[in-house]
Formats: sequence, structure tokens, C-alpha cells
Amino acid sequence: MDAARSRQGSLTKPPGSLGVLEEVSVRLAGIAGACPPPRPQRAVVAVFAADHGVVASGVTPWPQEVTTAMVENFRAGGAAVNVLAREAGADVVVVDIGVASDVKEDEVVWARKVRPGTADLSAGPAMTRAEAAAAVGTGIRVADDLVRRGYDVLATGDMGIGNTTASACLIAHLTGRPAAGITGRGTGIDDVMLAHKTAVVAAAVARVPAGADPLDVLAEVGGLEHAGLAGLVLGAAAHRVPVVLDGVIAGAAALVAQALAPAAVDHCFAGHRSVEPGHATALATLGLRPLVDLDLRLGEGSGAVLALPLVRSASAVLRDMATFDSAGIPT
Repeated sequence: MDAARSRQGSLTKPPGSLGVLEEVSVRLAGIAGACPPPRPQRAVVAVFAADHGVVASGVTPWPQEVTTAMVENFRAGGAAVNVLAREAGADVVVVDIGVASDVKEDEVVWARKVRPGTADLSAGPAMTRAEAAAAVGTGIRVADDLVRRGYDVLATGDMGIGNTTASACLIAHLTGRPAAGITGRGTGIDDVMLAHKTAVVAAAVARVPAGADPLDVLAEVGGLEHAGLAGLVLGAAAHRVPVVLDGVIAGAAALVAQALAPAAVDHCFAGHRSVEPGHATALATLGLRPLVDLDLRLGEGSGAVLALPLVRSASAVLRDMATFDSAGIPT
């Protein structure tokens, strides 16, 4: 990384004038162990899909069946993340890690179901510790598979009705912040439902002992897609492949990955900052600065995909810009 910082200082521009792109390029060099770092060529969005039993407690007006319907929309290429991924030159893979209904497997949708949705976290643990560990392991293996297929940058995506409730629980516990400052409106709930959702989050988090093991936290209040995404981060880090995180669900998952292996987050970039209040808290704890801030709250991987061209551009600047010496410009 020192070599990358030195090269940044020699490029034909005032020091720091490319702002965050300069730090992104330095971090890419650190991940690759090379200066300049290779330009990320093949990008893929891994959309982890799972259902949440907490939907039964009334934290969202959307029915659980929407998760399955959206998986089919991803398969058909009609979702926002599909459109944005095509624009960014990225592929989309959907990982069924916990959809409640049966989902057919093909080249786009991968069947990796640990269990058909979580239990209602408002009434007790969302899953067992063994299931949480299995879901993390699934995410690691997905990262392995994607890297073996030649992808050199991974973007996170997610789909699961009720997943912002589990995200708020994870963020509140792992950052020590109260539920009221973390819980957001998700798909656009009204004030009454937000108050109920916040109470559900507060009560669930209160069951988790301070200093609990990360897998126990996941089992108590997390989602299967959170566990899978945490594993994806860990697996990518093992391969020294960068990960572009999406919004609040990815932020919660990255906090779990950080708790399991702190250095893994060094391989992550925050694609954007969601309007969900817990996301800013998660990013601050992770020490990541968002590359895009467009008031997004869709999920799916939409913000991560929008940031991919910025990550590629940061690498290109460090590699392709002239230095003052090579351009013959006096300093």
C-alpha cells in the first residue's frame, strides 16, 4: 500500500484531488498485493435470498410470498439489480439460502437452502447455532465457486421480506446502539408499524447477552442471508478478492464478518449509504466510507452495482495515469 500511495503522489494531479478514488486505489493495491493493482474485470452480484419468520409479527405489510416472486423476477432478468448489473457489465447469481418455498435451480438461481426461512425472532431464536454456522459456510463456498469461475470482484445482494428487522437487531447488538436509533422503515412502513417494529427489535436484542459469540448472535436475531453474506466476505478475503457491499443488510452481515475475522473487512468497499438509519451506524463501525449516496433503500445489490464503475476507475487511474516524470511536467 505504501507503493500505491507513493505512486498516487507522483501522478499528474494535485495530491488528494481525486478524493476517495485515491484511497480506493490504494486499498485495491493492498488487497491484490501489487501496485498498480489489476483492474477488476469480471464482476458478479451474489443475491442471497431467504425468508424471515418475524414477518408473522407484523413488522411489514408485504407478504412472505414476495421473496419467492422476486427470485423468479431475478431469474427472468427483470429486477432493478438485473438492469443495473447489465449496465455495469456484471453478472447476477441468486443464492437460495433460505427461501420458505421450493425454488428451482438453474445457472442463475443456486439451491443452497440451509432451512426454509427462519423462525420468528420476536418469539425466540431465529435459527440454531448449527444452522447459522452452516449458512456462513455456505457463503464461503459460494465465494469459492465464484472465484473459481473467474470473477475477480464480488458485489453483495439480498432479498427477503422482513430482512431489515433482522438487520436492525444485528446492528443494534454489534454496535451497542439502541433500537430506536437503528430501526428504519424498510419497505416504507407507517409510524404505527415502525413503533411496533422498533419494539420487536429492542426486545429481541435484549435477549442477547453482551459479548455473545457472533454465531450465537446470528442464531438468535439474524437471517440466513446475513449469515451467507458474512461467509461471502470471509471467502472473498481468503482469496484476496474485493467485495463491494450493498446497503443495510450487507452492512449488518459485514459486522458479523468483522466480529468473526476483523481483517476480512479490509477487503470490503461500501457501495453506498442506505437511508435506513442503521446503515450509517454500521458503516461507521466498519470504518467504511460509502462511494454512492443517492437515498437508495431498495436492496437487491442495486447500490453495490452502481459503485462498481467507481472501483474499476480507481484501479485504472493508478495504473494508467501519467506521472509528472513520464509526462515531462516540472514540479
